[in-house]
Amino acid sequence: MLLGRTANGLYWMNRYIERAENMARLIDAGLRMALTRNESDAEEWTSVIMSSGVEAGYRSKHDEFNAANVCDYLLRDIENSSSVLSSIETARMNARMVRTALTRETWESINDAWMSFRRMLSGPLDEREVPKVLDAIKRETAQIRGAFHGTMLRNEIYDFSQLGIFIERADNTARILDVKYYVLLPSISWVGSSMDNYQWESILRSVSAHRSYRWVYDAAYKPTNIAEFLVLSRRMPRSLAFCYRMIDDSLEGLASDYGIRHPSHEMCADMLSKLKAMRIKDVLDEGLHEFLTDVILRTNRLGDQVARDYRFF
Repeated sequence: MLLGRTANGLYWMNRYIERAENMARLIDAGLRMALTRNESDAEEWTSVIMSSGVEAGYRSKHDEFNAANVCDYLLRDIENSSSVLSSIETARMNARMVRTALTRETWESINDAWMSFRRMLSGPLDEREVPKVLDAIKRETAQIRGAFHGTMLRNEIYDFSQLGIFIERADNTARILDVKYYVLLPSISWVGSSMDNYQWESILRSVSAHRSYRWVYDAAYKPTNIAEFLVLSRRMPRSLAFCYRMIDDSLEGLASDYGIRHPSHEMCADMLSKLKAMRIKDVLDEGLHEFLTDVILRTNRLGDQVARDYRFF
């Protein structure tokens, strides 16, 4: 059985790598949506900060919500623990701690990304450079993921790593959909109405789901379809249903390896059963905001329970 300290390092290494990529995708969506607005883009950049869950920290340092301030805070502000630069620093620190549990290819891809990010984000960015930097961040994190999946043995090391990835991803998807759904809809009574295609497209691009959405629905962007795709799709890698299926798979793997089940297994199974049984009408009848708030709370509690069950300290 892995030491709790090693399991903790693997779990948080992968959460922070996932967070760095999510942050880049969120900024990318903000840039795209800002281009579609004729008036001030402050509302969009406010929604980006809200989606990232760092509003209080941002307001303590900046008075205005604009592209320059938001990009700097989310990409390179080391005082923001969720910034890309902070995330890759924390991921590498955890990777060093569990170095002997990683393959050479995985460690080298993390270390290469860390050096690349430090170089790219060493100083304030020109606004024209931001798209190129975001593409580089997404490319580097994809290379880490490729090295990991291509070389790591499917054992408890793999399962703890997957838990970190998909708990972080579920939290991120729920936050993006919750904030952006209502920023784009001036009133809840507008749910189901048509909106500007570029704005709805930005939600899908935030979670890498733009093209796959068109494959499934082959139709215009509709709020109900987007919510269904990101909440209930069992095939979309960033949907809540998919994330919880992967979390459940990893917890079941640990239960099989160690011969014991913990409260975290039941917490995950309860949420997965709920997602399997629901239809999008049920979600909207419950209230999308209320449903997503519940998912975020459950996901955070699940992460805390996993830490207790496997003694991450």
